[in-house]
Amino acid sequence: MYARDRLFNLSLLAGAVVAWVGVAILFVTRSPVGDTTIQAAAAVLLGMAVALTAAPIFWLVAFARRHRIAYRGDWARAGRRALLLGSVATILVLLRVLGVFSLPLALFVVAMALFVELILTARR
Repeated sequence: MYARDRLFNLSLLAGAVVAWVGVAILFVTRSPVGDTTIQAAAAVLLGMAVALTAAPIFWLVAFARRHRIAYRGDWARAGRRALLLGSVATILVLLRVLGVFSLPLALFVVAMALFVELILTARR
């Protein structure tokens, strides 16, 4: 692992900490009941926090799985997977806020994200 990988991991984790603090401040200081702006902001902020947390974890798992060898494109793959995970989290929160959340719909959103990842992984 190069110093740039360590620095990028630490900067993403620092960004994740800032995003989680923002989520905590938003949830403690604002009431989302009846305010669609706060509900949408909370969903986006929560999805961003999940994605920023997941990106270094996905990269580190791939790095450890390949016996401490970093291949070209690992950061892009980890970023893509984190973006998908953050998008799924945002969509699920928005579905819950809108009152249309159901188990079949949630499973469909997760299955579509897995399908997109499978297609993009098999494409190379």
